[in-house]
Amino acid sequence: MSSTSHPVPPQVDVLERRAFVGGAAGLIASLMGALVSPTQFFHSYLFAFLFWNGIALGCLSLLMIQHLTGGRWGLAIRRLLEAGTRTVPVLVLLFLPVVLGLKRIYPWAGSAQSDPTIRHAIDLKQAYLNVPFFLGRAVFYFAVWFLLARVLSRVSLDSDTGMDLRRARLLRSISGGGLLLMGLTITFMSVDWAMSLDPRWFSAIYGMLFMIGQALSALALCIVVISRIGMEPPLSAVANADTLHDLGKLMLAFIMVWAYFSFSQFLITWSGNLPEEIPWYLRRFQGGWRLVGLFLVVFHFAVPFLVLLSRGVKRRAKAVGTVALAILAVRIVDLFWLVRPEFPHAGLDLHWLDFTLPIGIGGVWLGVFARQLKTRPLLPLGEPEVREMLAEAGA
Repeated sequence: MSSTSHPVPPQVDVLERRAFVGGAAGLIASLMGALVSPTQFFHSYLFAFLFWNGIALGCLSLLMIQHLTGGRWGLAIRRLLEAGTRTVPVLVLLFLPVVLGLKRIYPWAGSAQSDPTIRHAIDLKQAYLNVPFFLGRAVFYFAVWFLLARVLSRVSLDSDTGMDLRRARLLRSISGGGLLLMGLTITFMSVDWAMSLDPRWFSAIYGMLFMIGQALSALALCIVVISRIGMEPPLSAVANADTLHDLGKLMLAFIMVWAYFSFSQFLITWSGNLPEEIPWYLRRFQGGWRLVGLFLVVFHFAVPFLVLLSRGVKRRAKAVGTVALAILAVRIVDLFWLVRPEFPHAGLDLHWLDFTLPIGIGGVWLGVFARQLKTRPLLPLGEPEVREMLAEAGA
């Protein structure tokens, strides 16, 4: 059991220990791979970083949505979301390998290009795609995310003594403007860190794909954690079948929105039939990438959609937690499908670093997440609804 003053289920301590051990093992193995194949290391590192960075940003976005909309569904996961947002400083450190590997990752960062179309696209966008401006934008993104996370977390903790009208309005005001900032920063982040892997290609929906994917990943992680510790006090007073049902419905909604944006991007790009846009999809229709795309259609949309239509699945912790864990795994595949075909490989080319780096980065992130989760009460005690439910449960 944790030594903090707040009651923490033993599963959180177990998660922290196992995450740090697994993360250390994954990073050590990955560093050995970096010595053998540095280019492959940076290629694999990018998509792994984007996935775990996306979960933290998804936590921040969901937290602000919950402050704006209210609802009991957010009371059970609010402190989980806040713990996820407080991992941003760690993500700044984890971004440093991307900075070190810019020339090996991005064609516009200085490496010579034999393809004249790519060279021409880089020349046209040189005012935006250059290393100093790229790094300056990254600093701005992290600064915005850190400040939003810090302010929201501090006001929420202060509210544990009692959620008065002033604090509630402050949280809503910050969240309203914060969501606008999140929309802008995530859109430009997706352009900088992922879309610019092919300077010729562009999509107006690309940023929305990242936003909904990040929110889905964060929600799935919270559901997995709730399904494991929700039966332990104090969460057991709030994480009942109705709450799980609401979280399951929200996860289903995010899955449908992801499918809508994914299909819309494909339909618009394919029907437009423009030479600078079509190659992005052609690369994903060749070799094994076509099977990955089909896998996403089936297991990122069709199967979870049908499973989550069941009311019984959404109301049982073990069942909805298993579905959420599967969605997390498929989200990694989706990021892999978005990023890795941009690197020069003949078809689908899996490397063992594609497995060790997500484990290494994920272990560090989950370990910090679990440690942050232990620093605050697991429920927002200042919320009147929480106090009522705790009183009813005799907690």
